[in-house]
Amino acid sequence: MAAVVGLSLGAGTAFATPAGPGVKGTIISQTTFGGKDYILRKITIPPGQSTGWHFHEGTLYGFVQHGTLSHFDSDCEPDGVYKANQSLTEPSGADHVHIGRNLGRTDVVLDVLYVLPHGAPLSDDAPNPGCDFQ
Repeated sequence: MAAVVGLSLGAGTAFATPAGPGVKGTIISQTTFGGKDYILRKITIPPGQSTGWHFHEGTLYGFVQHGTLSHFDSDCEPDGVYKANQSLTEPSGADHVHIGRNLGRTDVVLDVLYVLPHGAPLSDDAPNPGCDFQ
């Protein structure tokens, strides 16, 4: 169970893609144990918006509270559609570039647990891999 989150935005294949307007992330709690940061975050993605292309340096576990999240990988193909009460996992590493999109008419609300190396950013922006969407 993970989710999309690393908020970024931009256009084209040469630039990082930040999150769309109105995308919000709020840290609920965080702790460090055994050299890893555990961060629980609520993310809201308005209709028609996305997380931007990104990857994570650790594993994410997400749960969809509301709405439907469409998740795409770097070959521009959907690798999952997650509805309310479903969970997802995002693996770590720059070879797992992805984007989460809200293609619906209501907000997508996610609870996301980040398990990251201590001090790592929540996400790393990535350029659009050549997809015709952001």
